[in-house]
Amino acid sequence: MEANPAEPRPGQLRIVNVHQAKSHLSRLIDAAHGGETIVLAKAGKPWARLAPLESEAPRRLAGRLRHLGPLSHPDLLREPISPEELADWEAGSLAPLADSMAKAE
Repeated sequence: MEANPAEPRPGQLRIVNVHQAKSHLSRLIDAAHGGETIVLAKAGKPWARLAPLESEAPRRLAGRLRHLGPLSHPDLLREPISPEELADWEAGSLAPLADSMAKAE
């Protein structure tokens, strides 16, 4: 018995026959846009993959904070941070090393 392609199976790769995909393409595209990868099968064999596109990196805009005025103490940017500040940084959700290490695992 085949599963309905519109119903996701958590933790598993969804395989959908081409005939079913034609009937449920809009829902499958929405699922792929939501991050799910769907394998399209022809005669029961994997044939193609429907996956979300990589999102574009945000563009950097030079001078976008210029309206806030100059930095009050620009030399502070060159000073090392204290161990307490470093611990707070590493424990926070914005720590770049934590994000890159999580992606590498």
